[in-house]
Amino acid sequence: MTEPAASSLTSALKTLAVERQSLHALEDAFAQQLGQNFDRAVNCILNSTGRLIVTGIGKSGHISRKVQATLASTGTPSLYVHPAEAAHGDLGMVAPGDVILAFSNSGETAELAAILSYATHTNLNVISITSAPHSALARSSTISLVLPVVKEACPMGLAPTSSTLMQLAIGDALAIALLEKRKFTANDFYIFHPGGRLGARLRPISELMHTGSDLPLGKSDISLRSVILEMTRKAFGCMGVINETGILQGLITDADLRKALHHDIDATTAKEIMNPSPVTTSPSTLTQDVLALMNDRPKPITSLFIVDDMHRPKGIIHVHDLLRAGLI
Repeated sequence: MTEPAASSLTSALKTLAVERQSLHALEDAFAQQLGQNFDRAVNCILNSTGRLIVTGIGKSGHISRKVQATLASTGTPSLYVHPAEAAHGDLGMVAPGDVILAFSNSGETAELAAILSYATHTNLNVISITSAPHSALARSSTISLVLPVVKEACPMGLAPTSSTLMQLAIGDALAIALLEKRKFTANDFYIFHPGGRLGARLRPISELMHTGSDLPLGKSDISLRSVILEMTRKAFGCMGVINETGILQGLITDADLRKALHHDIDATTAKEIMNPSPVTTSPSTLTQDVLALMNDRPKPITSLFIVDDMHRPKGIIHVHDLLRAGLI
């Protein structure tokens, strides 16, 4: 029973070694003409007045679909057009000012002929990703990103493996280079990803925080008895201490209360037992950063006040709110 497992592990490690070598070859190629053409391709896409039309068929088609999805979600308006469907009416999806990004390892994919011919007739820029510098695709391109010829991980050299990995890598490199050029932020990313756990992580905390009368607040001169009553009513396990102008001066937690219970609860004031330097954040902070702020410390925080530029409390968040939002 152990021999097949060992054989499979050997095969897996061999595949990873071959594919790692292909990525090294791709990296080396960037120091040559590929790097110059890559920079031209990024500028071509940035300076276009339309969208990026991504196309490819077969294994290259699968890669091109993934790259297009990454581009769209990181700020580059793009869509995938199937090359065979393009010849049967979908060329109507391509508009003036668009740029074509075509994937084909061999560069001789017959199905690309229609979209390449249309690009020529309508003066659209074509960026190709291929391993064949003298192929029909490369010759039809405004900019050709020629990948190095590498050994496929498939022992027969037939199934696209190393070559598709390089296509994916250079597609991701394009998406990230464009993201950085556009100064695409996490807030921008949230706009395109409002759903699921990823969307939850990228929401500003202002969308989750409790506000108004829900806030557990009291002035610095109130008695310990009043502090206990306020904390019990609001059930956040803490109370913010504010001054006459509403500025947050400190924080009292359950732990602070336990330490002070031997005091006279009517004579002791909030100011005497508060923490004068509580951790706070702003309403625009992303929920993922709030979670890190609350957890990444020797003693994790269960509740956190959100304050404005004047340090006035605008909201409060409890770790249970983050749990309900799907962050934990």
